[in-house]
Amino acid sequence: MADPITVSTPHDIVEDAERSRILIRDISGDAPVLVGFLEYRLEGGVRVILHTIIDEAYSRQGWARTLVTEALARFAEDGIRIRSMCSYVDTFMERFPQYRRLLA
Repeated sequence: MADPITVSTPHDIVEDAERSRILIRDISGDAPVLVGFLEYRLEGGVRVILHTIIDEAYSRQGWARTLVTEALARFAEDGIRIRSMCSYVDTFMERFPQYRRLLA
């Protein structure tokens, strides 16, 4: 089972719990640039992933894959289960079945 390839550009992942989002930012320049986010809602102890959105200037470069990979790794570390309503995450789970253990 292959692991997802993530971007090599310096980046960070930040949770905006108030807006129920996991953000990915490009930190290679003088100031962080918001590249995109994964939006979720809480249903009991499950995070339902609603959308994965990436700025068009960063699309098709691996940023969505990086965001989902790192967000799922954090969820796994915290023992959080997920359900997906996001077509990108659904495709990701098909391609990388090792993450299916997180599904509620």
